[in-house]
Parts: sequence; structure tokens; C-alpha cells
Amino acid sequence: MVAVTVVCALLVLAGLASTLARRRIGLLHLWGAALLEVLLVVQTVLAVVALVRGERPEETATFLGYLAGIVLVPVAGALWARSEPTRWAGTVLAVAGATVAVMVWRLLQLWEATGG
Repeated sequence: MVAVTVVCALLVLAGLASTLARRRIGLLHLWGAALLEVLLVVQTVLAVVALVRGERPEETATFLGYLAGIVLVPVAGALWARSEPTRWAGTVLAVAGATVAVMVWRLLQLWEATGG
């Protein structure tokens, strides 16, 4: 959780910095999105293992929806930012990072609601 949140914050800062500097994104931004994706895949695998072992949050469908969606957001953000020819590509990545940060804390909230 903490690692994902820190990487999200760094991605948001890097995206906003490139937007304010009126520059397109670079490899640093893409590596940040890739690192975030790796962390989210690891988190997803750990959550699926816990679900297979029988631990279930009360709102399992909502939890699974967030779990599937959270893995797609950095990929979609990076692809969209990469195809954006203007300085707003950084903002796209910043929004993706902020979205993941909110979603990961919501996942934790869903999981801990029933002591899953």
C-alpha cells in the first residue's frame, strides 16, 4: 500500500512538473508508470491468493471490480499520454496516478471492512 501510494505521488508530481514546464513526457514518466503497474500486479496476485484461500470481503464483487480496474488505469494512462502530442500528456499521467492512489485506498477500505 505504501509503496503504491509513494509511486503514485511521484508519478503525479512528475506529470504535473512536465505540464508546468510545457514539455511532453519522457522515459522517466513511462518507467514510473511501469513500476506502478508492476506493484499493482503483485498486489493483485496477493489479493487473488487470499481470495482463493477463502478470505472474502463483504462486497466481493465491488472488490474484484476495483482490483481489475486498478491494473488497467496505469496502462491506459501511459498509452494515452504517449499518444498525446502536447504538453498535456503529463496531466494525463498525473490523473492516472491520482486515480490509482484513490482506488488502492478504497481497495484497502473494502478489504478491512469485514476483516477479510
